[in-house]
This record gives sequence, structure tokens and C-alpha cells, in this order.
Amino acid sequence: MVAEIDKKSGFCFGVQNAVEVVEKALLKGEKVFSLGSIVHNDKEVERLSALGLVTIDHEQFNKLKNCKVLIRAHGEPPETYQTAERNNITIIEATCPIVKKLQSRIKDTWLKTRENNGQIIIFGKPGHAEVVGLLGQTKNEGILVSGPDDISKIDITKPISLFAQTTMSVSDYRNFVGLLRSEMKRKEISDPENHLNVNNTICGQVSNREPHLKSFARKHDVVVFVSGKESSNGKMLYSVCKRVNPDTHFVSSPDEIDRSWFAGKKSAGICGATSTPKWLIEKVYDIISEI
Repeated sequence: MVAEIDKKSGFCFGVQNAVEVVEKALLKGEKVFSLGSIVHNDKEVERLSALGLVTIDHEQFNKLKNCKVLIRAHGEPPETYQTAERNNITIIEATCPIVKKLQSRIKDTWLKTRENNGQIIIFGKPGHAEVVGLLGQTKNEGILVSGPDDISKIDITKPISLFAQTTMSVSDYRNFVGLLRSEMKRKEISDPENHLNVNNTICGQVSNREPHLKSFARKHDVVVFVSGKESSNGKMLYSVCKRVNPDTHFVSSPDEIDRSWFAGKKSAGICGATSTPKWLIEKVYDIISEI
């Protein structure tokens, strides 16, 4: 079996930065809490837990005092920082710079649109940590949409400022924008260009992986996609591979590899999400390359 690792798979900059920041603190012997899983990958969380990282939820966070807490790459709403200040919690800031910039843009736009009765629309996954942080910039006045069925949540007659969660599918976002424009045309909105402000906020590291993964998946007989089951980005990129190559299989650990997948196959491609550590992809590669 000839196996190949996709060179562009693995941690994006934001996740890599968060992991390096917390590793540095842990190796100094510091006690560090992570507000939510530092990354949507169980195996990487297990590795960092073994180094001493303690994962907590918001309820536990609210009770903590005089300690250090990591804000992961997804970011947090303003209320989290206010709680930290009240409870003398030292924040280890690891919010992805791209997410941080998006939070700032949404807050600035929200403050401006309030003057003309406009709407902040966020295209994202319900309950996703990044989305919670983005909506927090609007004091939760922003409207969350996830697909065509959510068009009804938007008042087409009011000005619209549209943003996307950084890890959403570019094609899904583009399709949603198209639906909005069709609705505006149906409602005969005058000056549609100024009525709808579309912000291209999907991370380039994420969006560029889609066309690359399509090409990678096509050239192999079988593809093994490595990702945590909770990773939004993982689910999206896996579906990209699956559409191109039906012989694409999702695994979250090397134990899930089924040797029957490779019967009669000559080449296998191994790839993963922006939340998948390289060491895990390499473990999967080692097993497959021996088949």
C-alpha cells in the first residue's frame, strides 16, 4: 500500500498557537485551566491533560478565583473577561488573531447599525464556541443563521450586515448570499448594494483547503480523514473529500482503521482537519503504510 499524508492538513495557525502557548505554561509547572476543550480533538486533549491542563466549563469558570485560565482559539464573549476581572483570574489569551479581528469588526458594525435600525447576521453553527463569542459582541442581538431555512429569521426590509464564522464552507456561504439577494429582488429593495453588506470573513487557511483536498482525494484509491468527532471544520472537510471520492473514511483514532477498506486498493491518502494534530495523522499513516 502506497500511503501519502496531505502536507496541508493539520493544525491551522490559531490552534497551533493556542497549543504552543499552553504547552509553554504547563512545562513551567504552572496550573492552567482551559475554558472549554482547547481543540476539538479528543486525542490532543488527552495529551495535554497528561501534561496537567484542566478543562472546565463556564459554570466551573464562574466559581474560580486567583488562577490562570486559557482562552482557546475560538475566542470568548466580553462577559468572560468581565468575570475574570471580578475573580482575579489571569487570562492566557490564545484567541486566534483572525477570530479576534472578526469580533472587533462585528462589534464596530453593530454599534454603527444600531443608528439605522440595521441587523447583524452571523452565518455559523448553533452553539459553536466561536459563534457564542461573535454573538457576544452584539450583546446577543445578532441573528444566527445556518442555512436556507433560516432566511425567515431576517427582516429583508431592514439593512443587513452579514458575517460568517471563520470555519464555514465558502460554497455554503456563497449560496446563502445568493438566497438573500433573491429575496431582496423579490421584495423590490431599492439600492440593494447598500442594503446588504457582505463581509468575507471565512479564514483563508480553511477556505483554501477545500480545493486542495478535492485534488488530493481524487488522486487516491481510498482516503482516510482524521478528525475529532466534534470538529465543525472536520465534518465540513470530510464531506468535501467524500463527495469527490466515495471511498473516504472518517476516523478519530488509529484504532478505528478497518483493513478491509484497502482490499484491492493501491494508494491511500491521509488527511485531516484544522483541529487535527500532525502526530495523530502520522500515527494513522504508519499503520496504513504497513498494510
